[in-house]
Order: sequence, then structure tokens, then C-alpha cells
Amino acid sequence: MKKLINEAENVVREELQGIEQAHPDLVKVSYDPHVIVRADAPVQGKVALVSGGGSGHEPMHGGFVGMGMLDAACPGEVFTSPTPDQMEAATKAVDGGAGVIHIVKNYTGDVMNFEMAADLCRAEGTEVESVLVDDDVAVQDSLYTAGRRGVGATVLIEKIAGAAAEERRPLKEVADICREVNANARSMGMALTSCTVPAAGKPTFELGEDEMEIGIGIHGEPGRERMKLKPVSEIVEMMATAVVDDLPFAKGDKVLAFVNGMGGTPLIELYVVYNELAKFLKGRGIEISRNLIGSYITSLEMAGCSITLLKLSDDFTKLWDAPVKTPGLRWGA
Repeated sequence: MKKLINEAENVVREELQGIEQAHPDLVKVSYDPHVIVRADAPVQGKVALVSGGGSGHEPMHGGFVGMGMLDAACPGEVFTSPTPDQMEAATKAVDGGAGVIHIVKNYTGDVMNFEMAADLCRAEGTEVESVLVDDDVAVQDSLYTAGRRGVGATVLIEKIAGAAAEERRPLKEVADICREVNANARSMGMALTSCTVPAAGKPTFELGEDEMEIGIGIHGEPGRERMKLKPVSEIVEMMATAVVDDLPFAKGDKVLAFVNGMGGTPLIELYVVYNELAKFLKGRGIEISRNLIGSYITSLEMAGCSITLLKLSDDFTKLWDAPVKTPGLRWGA
């Protein structure tokens, strides 16, 4: 194992210390328990958004804390769900009186712990709405889930709902926007290599030099099929077909196309993937109206990518274009 770390057991704490040192204008970090909140939290009169999950997927979620996205993130240990006390502390820290939304990826530990935290917060008078993200079309159940996994749509929900919250829209409306984005987004990923969890010290799984896995999860969960490596045009066609046919997306739809790197994929390759995706969608009569290309939901150093498509409404487009200022994503004023 070659990693730029000290001791494996301290990697998450030391990462958080680095975030605190690098972005004191954007976020505040708590260490007992581990919580990242926006620097101006709580924002009075604004619906607050809280998400979280295991570390190792950076910049998700801590990198998306700030103006226009999340109010707080709960980082668990690597590939391990955060605890209910983290989620409760985060919820209390950002509650500005307009209610709090928990954005929960559909992994069993995340769902259970966020549910416990929401119950604790409601018992103390905080209004909490929970939203489940389950956009992955690759498999119905996996090692970590009952039902579909939550993957690429998580970033899109955090951005679009974050913009709606900044407009001071009410709790139910922002929660409904989260659910509507999830209902209109579909994703699929693939891997060329495994990753190595620091505490394990060895790759999570083995792939031959000439092999790839289609439909893999962000923790290295098995996908739909392991096969010989193919040209990217064929890989994109397999993934995009599964994504487009699932909703289904139709001729005339306008979409946001998100090509995400899994951590070990260079940007040159992600743009090759995007080029093939653009050609595929044009052939289906589907218009790319907005895009996002880069490594936003990673799996440590895994080489691979995922494709997410979101069917855009006028409101989604306006909210996507709104300014955002976080460590991992920023544009506009």
C-alpha cells in the first residue's frame, strides 16, 4: 500500500484538519464528533441541508459545504457510515428555524443512522425532512443496500436543492425538489481497478490487467458484469443505454450530463467519455443543456467513471445556474 498518510487510523481526522486549514472562510470543523458546517451557520430563516457518509468519496460531502449547497456534512470513517450523534450534532448546528433536510444515500447504515438522528432531533423540536437518493440503475440490491444505491444524483440534489434553500423556499418545497431530482436522475458506474482502504492495506477486489467491471458501486461492490476491457465508445454505449432506457429518457428531453471520475481517472479520459456520451445522446435526440465533468464522487484511488443524467425542467436549470461557493465546487458571484 502506497498512500500519502501517517497512521491509517488518523487519516479522516487529519483530512478534516487540512480542510479546516485550507478553507476557514467557507467551513468550520468539529472533531467531537466529526462534523463540517458552513462558516456562517446557522443561517436564520433558511432551510438547512445536511448530508454525510463514509469518507473516501471526496469531495463528497465535506467539499460541498458552503453557500449554495450543504449547510453541514457528517464524515464517517473510510467507507463507514457516520454515527447518529454526528448527524444530530450537525442538524442542531445548522438549524436556523426553517427546518432541516437530511439527504441520505441509500446505504443501509446511512439510512438507519440518519433515521435515528432525525427522530432525536424531532423529539427536541427540530423539523426534519429526510430524502433518500437511489439513482443507480446497475443493480437492485448490493452488499450495502436494500434497493438501488445512491450515487451521482447526490451531488445534483445538493446543488439544486441548495440553491432553492438559498432563495428561502419553504421546507416542504425544498424537500420535494430533492425528491423530484432523484426521480428524474439515473446513474451507472464502472471500474478499471480496485481501491485500497487504508485500514485494510490491500485492494478491495482484484481485476485483471485486461478486465473491467460494469455497474460497480462506490465502495467496490460488484456490478452487473465483469468483462474484457473494451474501447470507450462501447463502454459508454453500454452504460448510457442502461441509464437512458431506465427512466426512460426520450427524444426531445433536455438533460444535465454528469461524467464523474472515481478518483484515479485523469481528466483527459473523462473528456473522452463525455465526447462519446454526447454523440450517443445526440443519436437519441436528447439535448445536453448543462454538464459537469470531473471527480466529484470518488472511491479513493479507483480508476473508472460514472455517468449520471438528469432530465431538466426550467426550475432545475435556473437553480443549477445559481452561484455556489464550497471547497469542492464553485461558480458565480
